[in-house]
Amino acid sequence: MAKPMTKTQLVAALAEEMDTDKKSAGAALDAVCNLITREVSAGGAVTLPGVGKIYCRERPERMVRNPATGEQFKKDADKVVKMTIAKALKDSVNE
Repeated sequence: MAKPMTKTQLVAALAEEMDTDKKSAGAALDAVCNLITREVSAGGAVTLPGVGKIYCRERPERMVRNPATGEQFKKDADKVVKMTIAKALKDSVNE
């Protein structure tokens, strides 16, 4: 499996794709990431066309087990960030 693309590599590829400089591409990437973070942390969702939907889901209080000791304890309700992958992206991987 190939290593994930780093932010530097992503900014360079984005700059090339947008036909702009790396500084502008980096600013665009940071702006998109900030928008996604703000929306999802506020309980909303963001759909990236052709990529997927990022959203926040609440998990109820539940019993969990420490795998090292076998001890069971109650875990408080919390929130988790989820992502549903778009069908177009799934299909492109299996072509």
